[in-house]
Formats: sequence, C-alpha cells, structure tokens
Amino acid sequence: MTETWSTDGPLPPESVWEYPRPPRVEPDARRVVIVYRGVVLADSRACRRVLETSHPPVFYVPPGDVRTDLLSKSQVGTFCEWKGRATYWNLAVGGCTVSDAAWSYEAPSPDYVSIAGHLAFYAGKVDLCTVGGERVLAQPGDFYGGWITAEILGPFRGGGGTAGW
Repeated sequence: MTETWSTDGPLPPESVWEYPRPPRVEPDARRVVIVYRGVVLADSRACRRVLETSHPPVFYVPPGDVRTDLLSKSQVGTFCEWKGRATYWNLAVGGCTVSDAAWSYEAPSPDYVSIAGHLAFYAGKVDLCTVGGERVLAQPGDFYGGWITAEILGPFRGGGGTAGW
C-alpha cells in the first residue's frame, strides 16, 4: 500500500539512499505552490512524488492545477529508461522567457501512467516553490529537478563530482 502524504507539518526524515531504483510514484496531498515574477504558476494538493535512489523527490503537478497558458513546448527532449520520453516546456511571464523550466511525460511507460501529462518544475528556474508551506531548495546541478525540503536527507546526486555515482 502506498502512503499519501497529507500533513503540512514536520515529517519524519527520509534518506534518498533508501528510495528505490527503479523509481516509485506516490501521491502527495501537501499543498504545492510554484511562483515566478509574482505569478502563481501552480497551486495543487494533488501532486505525485517520484522517489529515486540518490535524488530528492520530484513533484509532478496535475495539468489542471498549472497555468499551462504560460507554457510552450521546447525543442528539448530527453529519455528516461523507466519513465520514457520527456517533453520540456518554456515559461513566458511578463515578457520574460525561461527555457526548459518544466518537463512532463506525455505518454510514459506503463508503470508511470499516473504522472502522464503532469508537470515538474525546476525549482532553480522559478522564484519560489513550496511544499506544505516550506520553501524548497533545488537539487544541485542543472539536469535533475528534485526538490529538497527539511525532511529529505542526502547526499544528493547532481552536484559537482557526483556523475560517477
């Protein structure tokens, strides 16, 4: 049985080294808010959290809770051996464009259909991301998009010198 996180209070510590490989998807009902240039891009209590060994969780927001009118498809695409082909999204707000600010899996592999069409944002490319009212820190590096909150324990893959992990 998969537990759904629904509290906005402190959570027990989680080591990213105890997360599974291949990744696991679980629902998370804590309030997630994403803001750029004063515009709320997403506000949801229906996210999915993807947990993978050595990575902070990635939060996938349902498209109905995202200002998709501010997103346009990027030319960038990547492939995950478990989830499949990722689509990247550019963000445009108030005359400013942020390339590849978010990504999604439009047609993920069967084990990951629960995140189909959901959007994950790079915390380092927007002004503010919160989970349960707590400001998140971006996962180190410029490829992985995990969100670090107080209960998440590293070390984390993605920063300098971690490519060989």
